[in-house]
Amino acid sequence: MTRIRRHMLRVNVGWFFCVALAALIQTNWPELLRLQDVSPDVVLALIVYFGIAYGEERAMLTGLIGGLYQDVAINATLGHHVLCYVVVGYLIGRLSTRLITEHAAIKAGLVFIAGLSQGILFVAIQYVQHPQRGMLTPVLTTVAPVAFYSALITPLVFILVDRMFRRHEIVSDGIM
Repeated sequence: MTRIRRHMLRVNVGWFFCVALAALIQTNWPELLRLQDVSPDVVLALIVYFGIAYGEERAMLTGLIGGLYQDVAINATLGHHVLCYVVVGYLIGRLSTRLITEHAAIKAGLVFIAGLSQGILFVAIQYVQHPQRGMLTPVLTTVAPVAFYSALITPLVFILVDRMFRRHEIVSDGIM
C-alpha cells in the first residue's frame, strides 16, 4: 500500500513540476521557442497530453495550474487563461475517450483544435471587455499561427513527457 502511495506521489509531483516548467518557459523565456514572432503554447500541448493519457480531471488541473501561472506572470486579468484552459481540458479529455488517439496525426490535430478553441475563447472574452480591439484580426494573426506551431511541436512534447512518466505504451507510430 505504501508503495502505491509513493508511486502516486512521485507521479503527482512530476506532473506539477512538468506543468510549472512548461508555464515558466512559455511566460518567462518565450524567445527560446519563438519562430517568426510566434511562440507555441506548451501548456496547451500538456493539457492535451494529460487529457489523452489520464482523462479530463488531470487535463483540467493542468489547465488550472498552467493558466493561473500565466495570468499571474503576464499580469493579465486573473482567470482568463484559467477558464479557457480548463474548458479546453475538459472537452479534450471527454473527446479523447471517443477517439483512437495513438496516431501522431490525431494528437497533433487535437492540439491544433484545442489551440484554436482556447484562442478563440480567450479573444472572445477580451473582446467582451474591450470591443475596440476587434476580434477577427487577433484570431488570424495570433491564434491560428500559435495553434499551428503548437501542433507542430506536439510529437516532441509528447515523447518528452512520456519519457518523464515512463509510460510503457506505444506512442507516435512505434516510438517509445
